[in-house]
Amino acid sequence: MRQKTNFLCFPAILAVLAAFTLFLPPVLCAQESLSDLKKQVEALQEKIEKMEKSQDWNTEDIDMLMDRVDKTELHTATDKISWGVDFRTRAESIHYNDIRMAPSSMIQSFFTTVTEPGGFNGATKQQFQDTVAGMAAAGTIPEPEKYDADNDIIYTNRIRLNMMGRYNQHLEFRGRLAAYKVFGDSTGVKFNQGSLGDVTFDGNSASLPHGDTLRVERAYFVYKNQLGDIPYSFSAGRRPSTDGPPLEYRNYSLEGGSPLATIINWQFDGASLSFGLEDVTGIPGASFKLCYGVGYESDWGNAASLNYSQAELDDVHMLGIISDLYDNGTTSFKFSYAHAWDVTDGFTGLAVMPFIVSKNNDGTYTFEQNNGGFISRLEPQTNIGDWDAASLLIRSQIPTENDRIDWFLAGSWTHTNPSRISQNPFYELMGMGLLSSNGELEDRDGYSIYAGAIFPVPIVSGRLGLEYNWGSKYWFNFTGAEDSLIGSKLAARGEVYEAYYIQPIFGNNFFVKLGGQFYDYKYTGSGNPLGKPVKIADTTALDTINPVVDDVWNYYLSATVQF
Repeated sequence: MRQKTNFLCFPAILAVLAAFTLFLPPVLCAQESLSDLKKQVEALQEKIEKMEKSQDWNTEDIDMLMDRVDKTELHTATDKISWGVDFRTRAESIHYNDIRMAPSSMIQSFFTTVTEPGGFNGATKQQFQDTVAGMAAAGTIPEPEKYDADNDIIYTNRIRLNMMGRYNQHLEFRGRLAAYKVFGDSTGVKFNQGSLGDVTFDGNSASLPHGDTLRVERAYFVYKNQLGDIPYSFSAGRRPSTDGPPLEYRNYSLEGGSPLATIINWQFDGASLSFGLEDVTGIPGASFKLCYGVGYESDWGNAASLNYSQAELDDVHMLGIISDLYDNGTTSFKFSYAHAWDVTDGFTGLAVMPFIVSKNNDGTYTFEQNNGGFISRLEPQTNIGDWDAASLLIRSQIPTENDRIDWFLAGSWTHTNPSRISQNPFYELMGMGLLSSNGELEDRDGYSIYAGAIFPVPIVSGRLGLEYNWGSKYWFNFTGAEDSLIGSKLAARGEVYEAYYIQPIFGNNFFVKLGGQFYDYKYTGSGNPLGKPVKIADTTALDTINPVVDDVWNYYLSATVQF
């Protein structure tokens, strides 16, 4: 604007010079002087014409910029959510060794009437348990059969659409829609082989392959403010409770969720209240978060809801804390503790069951094969006890000449306090409760170690990762949403080794990952709350009604795009 005013002055200057030329005193009107003045006027006129042309160009540029600003303002005013994409395509080769499974003669005995030798169909609980006890005493429970299974190649696509909207500096909305499918399958329901991942339920619906349906994995608001010198935030909705620390190393991303993934990697709905304590304590990065969640709602949509004749089933509530004890940007200590009340003997979900067990009014049990492959809506039937877990994670770096080595170590503990035997007909026959069998109800403690190191590969700017985790006999966590076709490695009662190489193409916006895993299970039932774990080497046919995996090799190659 200031330049335009100057340009407008030049015509006036020309006019003044012209007038000055016309009215020059005769003594100054010599032919030579007049010629010089004319040249100066012509030069000024030429200069003004150039500047006017330049002014025309600036105007067009300003008009173009204003048009772009208008579009940006319109986008800001009308589009309330910013989107981000995280897409991964992956190939895996999975090889199971020494799977243990009850021989077919043992399986068929459940469908043979109790009036025939060795039959269980139509037996009462007492008849069944007396027969099993007699077989155990006589040593006639058959050994399981062993076999291998290979899936030489399986492909998956996973897409996550991240959402973020901000009303002002105090209020935000965040969310994530996700679809995860196996090439050639979009049924959304799996055949139940005895693994938690075989059931589609609230805790894993968007985190494991379940077809091409886009699901709401996360949706929550965050309200931020100050309480004196303490910043705080309150949040409620479907929580960011998957892919928590320290999985960011193997995911080549930022921290994907809040709870430590060593004890909780599970989709759930709930709320949190966080406080930043760095300024008031002087401890770098200090913070404290109180978390609440609901794992099961009993009085909505279930067979027992509003039915006075059914035994009362309580909701499953969970309360926990997550605290950054110290974080200076290089080294951090993070602690998490959680308690769950009234854990149930399963979850509301969908699966194709291999057989159906029902309890009749006369106290007998009926076994029916699901020859039609019908889908079952599964429901928990019993609150079986309480669960506690705690985990401490240490992360740090070792500087190298031009880069750094990242490393982490986590130690975890779980405790189960069983209260009842499951009333699910099959588990009831087996006398199963929370990490209990044969009617025993005992408190159990489980332990886990998870460690890893990520090394730079400077020549090609890559990253080489090595990880190891171990879980004890009674180790039990809630990590059923861990991204794995085999099952959560952090739930393993045994050992898991993993090595991977990450090659960035465009930083972490586009990278390729090549890796391998080896699962060496030591005890049965990893990730399952029901039944006393049995050493795999000592299993019998009754422990292997569903396939029991001994060890697994998995090789994978993936390409990920995220921005």
